[in-house]
Amino acid sequence: MRNIVVLIIVVLIGAVWFFTQSNGMGSKHSHGMGANQNAQGQALTVNIPEFTAAALTGETYFNSKCAACHGVNGTGSETGPPLIHKFYEPSHHGDESFQRAAKVGVQAHHWNFGNMPPVAGITRAEVAKIVVYIREIQKANGL
Repeated sequence: MRNIVVLIIVVLIGAVWFFTQSNGMGSKHSHGMGANQNAQGQALTVNIPEFTAAALTGETYFNSKCAACHGVNGTGSETGPPLIHKFYEPSHHGDESFQRAAKVGVQAHHWNFGNMPPVAGITRAEVAKIVVYIREIQKANGL
């Protein structure tokens, strides 16, 4: 009976490990992943869709206000995390969280890049177009 209990515990631990590793995320609040890398440290590449008109406008705003930290197409940089990442999918960070981040900044909680300051000179309408742009890339990449 003791051997069966030990076997069940080992199988459960293995299953938990497998599922947290197989989705490419590890823990929900992983830290220390480098820019342009997924949870396994592999280079992050994204599929770029054919954008809608709203997303093309959002891309322009993103490139002028966000890309310096969040990288080209939201893939991250040495100074900011990738937005094409499961942390930022709609079910985890809804559209309004992007609005709040731009307006008041964000306290670091998923990554080791430090706190994000507010984005100077950006409007709610511009952020809404940026969100359309990011969401279209996310969708093209299974997020």
